[in-house]
Amino acid sequence: MNRRRLYNVKKIGLLGLLVALILCTQTACQGNNPREEGEEKTAKTPLVETGELVAVRSKALLTPDLRRWGNLRVTWVEEHGKEVLAGDSVIQLDPADITKYILERETQLESAQASLDKMLINQANRDSETESTIRSDEATYELRKLELESSRFESERTRKIKGLEFEQATIALRISRLRLEINKIVNENDIKIQKIKVEQIKKDIEMAWEAVPMLTVRTPVDGILQLERRRGGQLIKVGDEVWRGNRMAMVPELKHMKVRTFVNENDFLRVYKGQKAIVRLDALPEVPFEAEVSSMGLFCHPRDYNNPRQKGFDVELKLLVSDERLKTGMTVSCEFLEDE
Repeated sequence: MNRRRLYNVKKIGLLGLLVALILCTQTACQGNNPREEGEEKTAKTPLVETGELVAVRSKALLTPDLRRWGNLRVTWVEEHGKEVLAGDSVIQLDPADITKYILERETQLESAQASLDKMLINQANRDSETESTIRSDEATYELRKLELESSRFESERTRKIKGLEFEQATIALRISRLRLEINKIVNENDIKIQKIKVEQIKKDIEMAWEAVPMLTVRTPVDGILQLERRRGGQLIKVGDEVWRGNRMAMVPELKHMKVRTFVNENDFLRVYKGQKAIVRLDALPEVPFEAEVSSMGLFCHPRDYNNPRQKGFDVELKLLVSDERLKTGMTVSCEFLEDE
């Protein structure tokens, strides 16, 4: 009986020793893998935000500033959303007013040029008459001078008469010469004024001809034509009047694209300039496009003013690749890659 009890005691002791050994082994294994436990505690949810594709550079097509002719009317416009190349004409404005102005000014130019030519001829005739008068007065002056010299042996009365006649001839000659000088000054001023009128009309015509090509609006870059919407939401169409300096269309370049997105204020510290990201089109989620953060907003503002409690920062990402499938206005998801 004692032997059997002793045997049971030994058996229980061996079982306890085995359990203790197993517990020690598990404790040692758990102590050797603290990194896994730490990784589980510090693991973060990937930061993914929704955004919209826009072109990095867009060119605005403005109505030419042609103040002389007032408002302009659209006579032809390219299809909205069509892909265009640099130099393509996209909008044509009516040249009727400018053409009419050119014809009127050309008629005025002919009249002004004819007046100038007539003025030159009349002035030449007047100068010739004045010079003829001067030559006659010079002859009379010389004659009266000789008569005065030859009268020195005659009576005092005769000498006085000859002296008065000589003074009269001298005054007449002086007046004729003075009239010639005055006429030259007046003629020069009249000619100068008339020439200025002619040149002004020529400049007006030249300026009008230079404005004609401006009525054909061309895109300076390759891209997609986006016509401006007018009041009522309608696109610009044939027959519409456009104000000078107003925007008629935009042409975004599709070669270089960027993403505009929004990051909540709680995740603001997880985003920084130059950070790498993956952009996926909602229409093509299986294709990743590499990008990086190009700019971050400085002000925290509501994402939706209907829900002012949800605030954050505007963020822009620059796509590092160019792809024909990337179109402005498409919705994308942006996954911000964080350092391990």
